Amino acid sequence: MDTCVMDFDFRHIAVPFRMQPGLQRMAPGAAHLTPLDRRSALYAEKQQVHRAGQARWCLPGFDPAPALAAAGAVDGPPELAFEEDLAVLDTASGTIPWLCVCVPSHWAPEDKLGKSLAAIHGPVADGAALGAAMPALTRLLADGGHWERFVWTITPSGRYDQHPRRHPRLPWPDAPDPAEFAARCFLRAERQTFLPVPGRQQVVFTIRVMLQPLAQAVQSPQQAARLHDSLASMTPEVLQYKNLSGARAALLAWLAA
Repeated sequence: MDTCVMDFDFRHIAVPFRMQPGLQRMAPGAAHLTPLDRRSALYAEKQQVHRAGQARWCLPGFDPAPALAAAGAVDGPPELAFEEDLAVLDTASGTIPWLCVCVPSHWAPEDKLGKSLAAIHGPVADGAALGAAMPALTRLLADGGHWERFVWTITPSGRYDQHPRRHPRLPWPDAPDPAEFAARCFLRAERQTFLPVPGRQQVVFTIRVMLQPLAQAVQSPQQAARLHDSLASMTPEVLQYKNLSGARAALLAWLAA
C-alpha cells in the first residue's frame, strides 16, 4: 500500500495509557504543515473528498483567510497541498467555526461545526474529565505559543478517510493466528498542532494522519513492548471507544511474541 512516511516516535505511546490532552511545546522552527505528495494514497483520498464538495465546513459569515495565512496555507486548496487537515478554534467562544477535513478518524466534521470543545469531546472515553479540562486548555491556547500532541490507535482499515457515513467500520480480521491477525492491521497515528492567529482570537488546529501496516510499523522488540504495555493498560471504556475490545487479545499475543 502506498502510504505516507510513518515518522511516528513510539515514545509518544504512553504507558499506562490515559485519555488526556498531552500538549507539549513545539521545538523552535518546527513546521505545522507537511507538503502532500501527489503520488500518495493520501492525496488520492483527499482529492476524492475535495471533488465531492465534502472537505470544507464553515459557519455563515466566518472568514478563514487570516487563519489560513497564519498557517501558511494560502496557495491553492489546503486539503490538496498539505497532509494535514485543518480546523479553526475561536478562543473567545471555545467553538469551531471552520473545518477543512478530508480524512477524519471515525468522526463527521460537519457534526462538529459550531460546537464547543467540551461538546465535541463528550463521546470520548473519559470525556467528562476531558470536558472539565477544556476551559483551561482553551485559555492556554489563547495565550499564544505553538503546541503539539500525538494520538494513535490500531485499525483493520487501510483507508485514510474513515468518515463514519462514507466508510463504515471494517470488521477485525477473522484470523485465529495472532501473526496473521496483526498482518492485516494498521497502526494509525496523528500529529496534532496548534498555532495562534495574530490579531485574532483564533487558533489553527492541524491534524496529520499517518498510516502504516502494523507489522511494518513495529520495528523493534522495544517498540513492541511499549505498544503491548500501553494496549494492556487500557480500560474497558477506552477499548470500546477505540473499537479495540475485540482485537486486544490477538494483538497482545502478537506483540508479546
